[in-house]
Amino acid sequence: MKTDTEPILEINHVTKSFGTNTILHDVSLSIKKGEIKVIIGPSGGGKSTFLQTVNFLVMPDKGSITLAGNRVNPSDKRELCTHRRQVGMIFQDFNLFDHLTALANVEIGMIKVLGMKKKAATERAMAELDRVGLKDQANQYPAQLSGGQKQRVSIARALAMDPRVMLLDEPTSALDPELIGEVQSVIRDLGKGGMTMIMATHQIGFARSLADEIIFMEKGRIVEQGSPDELLAQGAATRTRDFCARIAEIGGE
Repeated sequence: MKTDTEPILEINHVTKSFGTNTILHDVSLSIKKGEIKVIIGPSGGGKSTFLQTVNFLVMPDKGSITLAGNRVNPSDKRELCTHRRQVGMIFQDFNLFDHLTALANVEIGMIKVLGMKKKAATERAMAELDRVGLKDQANQYPAQLSGGQKQRVSIARALAMDPRVMLLDEPTSALDPELIGEVQSVIRDLGKGGMTMIMATHQIGFARSLADEIIFMEKGRIVEQGSPDELLAQGAATRTRDFCARIAEIGGE
């Protein structure tokens, strides 16, 4: 779902090192409202670190992040909190609070961060759980939920904060194969509804069907980017197509 508006999110010349190991090398990316960009590439290529720098969960050494025309100053705690609220993050391992029910996991950000009243937060949380097909599981604790259900709770939690952009870091990688489809279905519905998303994944078929643009990252650099048709066309001599063919050979699709 492409638009012709100015980019809602711009990542400019981001570099990140841990010690002497440079993880990201001068990475830039922009995304317009309603676009879906999918990052693929070998493990260890910097995909997760890149997404975490966009949300300042990892502080970049160099570069800038601009959201809706405003360059974010991460040293300003209030500005940083506002940015994180507007840029939702979905992790590989769900990051739910084990001592809270599904409902309470979704409520907590609205109450603690947005200052919503309990009744209003509960109503919104139930609506978001219903949106991801988990209204009937509202009073279950994470230990009582499947991996797919836990990931859907984490998506509901992010949606409850009304993000402008969603970052999804390998959202199905920790799931059993039979549970992947239920999470993919929720993500697909978000895309149809116009949610702006940047997602790292190894699910190549899913990426191809969902993405407006595919970004291939390797060794901390964006090596290629283009539409799925451009990068994955039959006979295309691209690094992306070569990588996807190897993934398919070993059953990774």
